Order: sequence, then C-alpha cells, then structure tokens
Amino acid sequence: MFTGIITDIGEIVSFTPTAQGQLHRLRIACRYDQTTIADGASIACNGVCLTVVASGVADGRTWFDVDAAAETLALTTAKHWKLGTKLNLERALKIGDELGGHIVAGHADGIATIVSREDLPDMARFVLSTTRELARFIATKGSITLDGVSLTINTVADVTFSVLIIPHTLTVTTIGGWKAGAEVNIEVDLMARYAARLTEMK
Repeated sequence: MFTGIITDIGEIVSFTPTAQGQLHRLRIACRYDQTTIADGASIACNGVCLTVVASGVADGRTWFDVDAAAETLALTTAKHWKLGTKLNLERALKIGDELGGHIVAGHADGIATIVSREDLPDMARFVLSTTRELARFIATKGSITLDGVSLTINTVADVTFSVLIIPHTLTVTTIGGWKAGAEVNIEVDLMARYAARLTEMK
C-alpha cells in the first residue's frame, strides 16, 4: 500500500523490451539508499506498483530494475515510457508511517488526459478527462491519484474534473512539467469504488 506522497523523482536509464514486446525491463535511477531496497520490494512508479528484481549503484547513483508486464503496458502510460522518462516514486508504506495522503493501492485503473493547464499565481489548475466508467468514482472534494500523486478533486463536470496544484507539489513531482494533451495514470479512491459496489448490490 502507498499514500500518494512522492519521495523521489526517478529517471529511466535503461529500457529493454523482451518477450516479443510484452515485457519491458526498466532500470530506474533514484536517490534512495540502495541498502534499503530489497529484491521483491514494491515501489510505485508514476502510480504503478512495480516489483524490484535487482538494485545497485553506478556512477554514484542508486538504481533498481523492474519489469512492466503486458497488462501494465496495456492499461497505463508505461507504454509511452522511454529512456530519460522521469517518474514519481514512492516506497511502500510501513506500519507506523504517517498517512499523509490517502490509501493508494498502486493499481492504476486507467488513463486520464490533460485537457488544459492554467498557470495561476504560485499554483496551477489542470482540467482532465477520463472514461465514463472511472468518472463515476470521481467527486468534488474527493481524493484521486494522478501519476502516483495524492490529490484533492476541485470540480467535476461529467467525465472531466479539475485539480489545483500547490507550489510544493509542482516542485517535488513531475506535475510541474505536465502539458495539455498528455496522458497520466489515474487511480480512483478505493473507498469510492467500495461505496459504488455497495450501492449496486442493494
């Protein structure tokens, strides 16, 4: 489990398609202490929970390897990742850690498209659109995870919604580089999904 609070920005430094393109082995450079990264550990990369298969240090930088499988490539923005792509990183939640965002599974539900970006004094407002299936779980003042970042929904209109990003978040995540037309991973609030299911079963 995760919280949607980003702890580093990683960079893809090696990219190897395998299994007829159905699996991508990625090497991601980061600032984590390599001695704390165990094989089999979970690290959320742009909101996608991936399993560490190896780690090490090269040129003074920690790196870890993960595999992005066919389903991940089909359902998330991982299909667009390439050498140099910057990724929001979060280590798995430990018992006793502060829950600063909201409960995030790291299982991206799909993709949202950035409709517009409006730069405001010290903030940025983004309007995004997603599928009707996912839009039913999105509500004003509710929580949402975009590229691994826990955010509060500002407004909702049919299949579009907006978020306001504060300066700190623009600085410590990849959101500062978002542009209209780009795609981001979306994970809807787990509680909203359960609430919808309970309503359906009545």
